[in-house]
Order: sequence, then C-alpha cells, then structure tokens
Amino acid sequence: MSTDFALRPQPALAPDAPRPPKRSGRPSARPPARPTAGAALHSIIAATAVLLGLVAIGTVIHEPVLIPPLAASAALVHSAPSQPLAQPRSLVVGHLLGAAVGYGVLALAHSSPWAAAVAGGITLAATMAARTPHSPGRATAVVVVLQTPAPGRFVPLLLGATVLLALTGFAASRVRRGTSRYPVYWW
Repeated sequence: MSTDFALRPQPALAPDAPRPPKRSGRPSARPPARPTAGAALHSIIAATAVLLGLVAIGTVIHEPVLIPPLAASAALVHSAPSQPLAQPRSLVVGHLLGAAVGYGVLALAHSSPWAAAVAGGITLAATMAARTPHSPGRATAVVVVLQTPAPGRFVPLLLGATVLLALTGFAASRVRRGTSRYPVYWW
C-alpha cells in the first residue's frame, strides 16, 4: 500500500452500503497473472527496439546513450505500462532528479561506493517528495557518482533518452489491440 493511499481521506459509506473487505496487511497469496505469449512478445520487441535505438543514437553521436537504468526503465514502460513507476512524469523526472542528486553528492563527497549509496538514498527521498517514483532514477544517481560523466553531455542525453522511452511506450501501446494504453497520465 502506498503512503499516498494511506494518507488520503476515505469517503464515508452510506449506512446500508456494503463495506469493502478489510486488508489483513499480508501480501496477496497470488502472483500476477502470466502474460499471454503475444503480450510478452510485444513487450520484448518494443523494449528491445527502443534500447537498440538508444545504442544507434549513441553510435552516431559517439556518446554512450544506453546506460543500465534506461534498460530498467524500458522494462517498466513496456511490461508494466499502467504502474505509477512507468508513467512519463516519473520516468523523466525520476532520472533527472537522480542525475541532479548524483552530481550534488559527487561535488560534496567525490566518487566512491559510499557516496553512490548515499546518492541512491537521497534520490529516493527526492522522488518521493516530488511524487515521481521511478526506481531506475536511483540507479542513475549511482551511475553519476561512480562514473562521473560530464553533466553538459550526460544530462541532455538522459533527458532525450527518457522522452524517447515515453514516446515509444505511447506508440507501442497503440500498435497492438487489447494492450494497456500508455501512459495512464502524462504529467
């Protein structure tokens, strides 16, 4: 249960309305449904295509555009398109906050695994405060601290890559009938 749900006031029920089932606090005993072969293939092809596109762009401009956090983002966008972590707001802002925190920690503490861990934790706090949950954004902070990319090149490429991921998620969700539409919300 998210903290947003727990803190949001719940509407009062009419006296004769059926009450929703009580939550036991225990996780559900059932894993998510297995995707159909067509849905899985569609997700795999779309995610692989966008990652290959990032590699092609990087090859043309002689800059690494594909970083591991973007591969994780592609997986979220194309396999869980209705989840809050996959929405464009979370995708773009989550990575940019991760980069900003990474550069801030790098300026204060220099490059080390200890500083990278702190950057990951601070990014979690920043994305929670901004209501932009996106786990790969924390990995972006770690990448910035450990690899120290030049911000003038890295940040614009990161922004472009995240926008491209969102746009390909949008396009891919309209190609196959019966799939969840992406995004649920843009901003």
